[in-house]
Amino acid sequence: MLQLRRFAHPSTLALAILLGMQGTAWAQQSPTELAPAELGAPASKAPLPLEELRTFAEVLDRIKAAYVEPVDDKTLLENAIKGMLSNLDPHSAYLEPDAFAELQESTSGEFGGLGIEVGIEDGFIKVVSPIDDTPASKAGIEAGDLIVKIDGQPTKGMSMMDAVAKMRGKPGSSISLTLVREGGQPFDVKLTRAVIKVRSVKSQLLEPGYGYLRVTQFQVNSGEEVGKALAKLKKDNGGKKLNGLVLDLRNNPGGVLQAAVEISDHFLTKGLIVYTKGRIANSELRFSADAADASEGVPLVVLINGGSASASEIVAGALQDHKRGVVMGTDSFGKGSVQTVLPLNNDRALKLTTALYYTPNGRSIQAQGIEPDIQVARARLTREQAGESLREADLAGHLGNGNGGPDRPTSTQIASDSPRPQDDDYQLGQALNLLKGLNLTRGQ
Repeated sequence: MLQLRRFAHPSTLALAILLGMQGTAWAQQSPTELAPAELGAPASKAPLPLEELRTFAEVLDRIKAAYVEPVDDKTLLENAIKGMLSNLDPHSAYLEPDAFAELQESTSGEFGGLGIEVGIEDGFIKVVSPIDDTPASKAGIEAGDLIVKIDGQPTKGMSMMDAVAKMRGKPGSSISLTLVREGGQPFDVKLTRAVIKVRSVKSQLLEPGYGYLRVTQFQVNSGEEVGKALAKLKKDNGGKKLNGLVLDLRNNPGGVLQAAVEISDHFLTKGLIVYTKGRIANSELRFSADAADASEGVPLVVLINGGSASASEIVAGALQDHKRGVVMGTDSFGKGSVQTVLPLNNDRALKLTTALYYTPNGRSIQAQGIEPDIQVARARLTREQAGESLREADLAGHLGNGNGGPDRPTSTQIASDSPRPQDDDYQLGQALNLLKGLNLTRGQ
C-alpha cells in the first residue's frame, strides 16, 4: 500500500475534527520538512506596511487606555493572532495549548464530548454531521442543523473554539442545545456527554450476495480495517465473490488522508487517486493506486450526502472519476482544502490552509463538493396496508402449479429473520436495488 512519508507521526494525523476543532476534515504535513524559505521567504522580502503597523499600534494603545476593564498586552496580542488566522478561511486557526492538546487527543479516536462535527455558517455553529453511536446521533441531531444556543447562551458570533469548549465536558454531565432545522422553529435537545469511541468501519450482508460497508470516519487504521471487512463479507457470503457492495460515506466528516488513499486503493487497480496543489513545494503530493484489488471488482454503489466531507470526498471523487462505482445520494459538503499544523513555542500551533486537493480528473472539490451520478434525497417510506384481494390460489378448486410448485395464496407471508437496514433507509434501499438491476442487466 502507499505510504504517506511527508506526514507526521500517526498520533498527530487527525483530519476529522470531532467536536474539538474548527472546520471539517483537514490534512497535515510534517512541519519539520517545511523550511522557512518554503513558508514564505518571498513575502518576507517585501517592505512592511508601516502605515498599517502604526494603526495596529494605535489601536493597541487605545484599547489599553480606554477599554472598560484593564487588558494585558499578552491577551491583546494573542487575540490579534486569532483574528489574523480566523479571517483567512474557516479552517485556519491559532491553537492555544488546550486546543492543541485536544487536537492530539482527537486523533486517538476516543475523547469526551457529544459526537458531532461542526462548522460555522452565518455566524452560527452548524452541524456538519453527527457521529454514529454517540449522544448526538442518538438524540436525533442531523447534518445541517444550526446550534443557536448552548445551555441557553446564544452562539451568534461565538468563536468555534469557544463553542467547542462549551460542548465538551466531563462524561455523564448534561448539556442543552437549541437547534434550528431547515428554517423551522427552534427546539431544545438535552444530551448527556459521553466518552466518544469512534468505530470507523462497520460491515454486514444486506442479503445473500450483497454487502454493506460503512466508514464513519477515516482513522489511521481505517484502510486496514476496510480490507479486513471486505474479506469478512466474502467469508459471510460462503466464500463466494459478492454480487454487489454499498460503500456508505454519508455523514462522514473526513479523516486521515492516508486512510482515504488506502480505502480508494482497495477498489482501484491503477491510476491517480488524489493530488494536492499549493504555494509551497511540500504541498505538491500525488497518490496512485497499486495493482492489488481487495474488492475483486465487485459492482459498487457509493452513498454520500451533505455530511460527507474532505476525505470522504476524496474517495467518492476518485471512484467516480475512474468509473469504478456509481455515486448516489445528495451533493457532498465541499471541503477540498488541506491544513498543515505548524507547532510554535509554548505548546501552541498554527493550523494553516496550505493546499487544495483535486480528484484524478483535476476537479477541485472546494466549495462545490461531489455531485452524485444519481440524485436520491433522504426520504421516509410509509408502507400501505394491503387491501382485500384474491389470487388464483385463494379460489376453491383451483388447479395446481404445472411444475409442481407450492400454492401461494394471499395469506402467504415471507418471514424476515431480522430487521434489515435497507427497510428503513430509503437511500440504502435504492442503492441495493441499483446493484440488483446491474446484475440483472449483466446476466448474472
